[in-house]
Amino acid sequence: MLHWLSTEAWDRRRWAAAALLALGTLALYARVAGHQFLFFDDDRYVTANARVLGGLSWDGVRWAFGTFDVANWHPLTWLSHMLDVQLFGPSAGAHHLVNAVLHAVNAGLLLLVLSRMTGAPGPSLLVAALFAVHPLHVESVAWVSERKDVLSTLFGLLMLGAYAGYARRPGPWRYLLVALSLAASLLAKPMWVTAPFLLLLLDLWPLQRLEGSPVAADDRCPPLPGQSSWRLVTEKLPLLALSAASSAMAVAAQRGSGALMSLEEAGLGERLANALVSYIRYLWKTLWPAGLSPFYPRLAGGIPGWQVAGAAVLLLALSALALRRLRSSPWLLVGWLWFLGTLVPVIGLVQVGSQAMADRYTYLPVVGLFVAVAWEGARLAASWGERGRRAARLAGWAAVGLLSALAFRQIGLWRDHETIFRHAIAVDRDNGRAHLVLSQGLAARGRYPEALLHAQEAVRLEPWYARAHKNLGFVLYRTGLVDEAIAAFRQAIALQPDFAEAHGNLAIAYGKKGWTEEAMREMQLERQLSARQRRP
Repeated sequence: MLHWLSTEAWDRRRWAAAALLALGTLALYARVAGHQFLFFDDDRYVTANARVLGGLSWDGVRWAFGTFDVANWHPLTWLSHMLDVQLFGPSAGAHHLVNAVLHAVNAGLLLLVLSRMTGAPGPSLLVAALFAVHPLHVESVAWVSERKDVLSTLFGLLMLGAYAGYARRPGPWRYLLVALSLAASLLAKPMWVTAPFLLLLLDLWPLQRLEGSPVAADDRCPPLPGQSSWRLVTEKLPLLALSAASSAMAVAAQRGSGALMSLEEAGLGERLANALVSYIRYLWKTLWPAGLSPFYPRLAGGIPGWQVAGAAVLLLALSALALRRLRSSPWLLVGWLWFLGTLVPVIGLVQVGSQAMADRYTYLPVVGLFVAVAWEGARLAASWGERGRRAARLAGWAAVGLLSALAFRQIGLWRDHETIFRHAIAVDRDNGRAHLVLSQGLAARGRYPEALLHAQEAVRLEPWYARAHKNLGFVLYRTGLVDEAIAAFRQAIALQPDFAEAHGNLAIAYGKKGWTEEAMREMQLERQLSARQRRP
């Protein structure tokens, strides 16, 4: 095994290793072929989206680039869903398998990119394997609506590979390839908006492009011609412009749809507290991936001060430790800042939705933690001699095996709507959002008595949430309680006056009562609000 991972052998076999890793990853996720669509965004992305169900067309392309539907601007993601329908029809299994294939390809690409940048096949293989099998990534792969995660990362990794080539042999065409890859990633999801800063980290290590770098030389990745810090920063400005444009479009889409939480709803202090504690929660779930859930609610009473202070102290201590080891172990600082920095767009400082955190947000950031652990483990193992290397390899592959088993179980929980949201309630029975979404899924299957119980629980737990009242109204209407449904719809509108769906539902309920004038007024409001929210 050691000979197989030697530099000479690796140069000949890296593509075979990447292919084997991709096949193993696909085998782990193969069971998603039997999974169903969820009644949680999958309807908005595929099953109830007439544009997507129409397949690929020029009209669909124009719509994809011009819509803010689902509070996002991600045209390549829309086009990928349209292509799925064009090729496979509205088959849930096929859509799931495409996600799995993209994730498998990403694992192989990550191996190729890291080994090319670092010249260290062993740690690169471990990082890519951890990325492939970690249970935190199941949400991004086993949920059709998260196509945007795996697709944006595909282009992001291609961008890193292109940048490695550019760093070795700079030229306008190679730089253009970097920019185009980043643009494609951002057109799938704006998660990679921090890419210019990530590239600066990689300039420090492993590329070692910084003139007068404090990083000790490494024979496996000899430094490239040194550049001044000013040169390296200005080199990233066109990429920064792409990121800024993507961020502006994302904010416009989220604000237009009402998904962007105002400072009145969540103040800056509350957001900072949630961000600090969420960093530690993400770190812990990376180390101990138990109790994973599709939705983590924010604490209604706020986060206790001792947790915020403890999180801040721990983050500062880990940052200081990584900085202190910069010369001898640069991967610690690079990996740690990779983790901290790539989480910034989704850490909650700009709050979209009411979740405190989400497993899918870790798809890119935890790679930094894997890098720090893999390379530091390799360094320690080397200092212990051949016995240490064997122990390190055994520990690494034991971790991969354990995480694979946990991921296999987690994949099974995503097989259908009811299973995953009953699991979320089992993790936290006071999760009002899980009760709401489970109610919606049960109602979609005509199981209204059960749906009503969870709808009522959702309203009890989150009386301030307009969608919970709207859903309660819908279930009440379906059970024949029209007057109670009207009251629930009115409460939803009182909480969120621009709630288009609630106005539409209220119009239908008014029509049922024979109140034609009121119904027409609400229907007109619904049309106006819907048109306004989808307009770029």
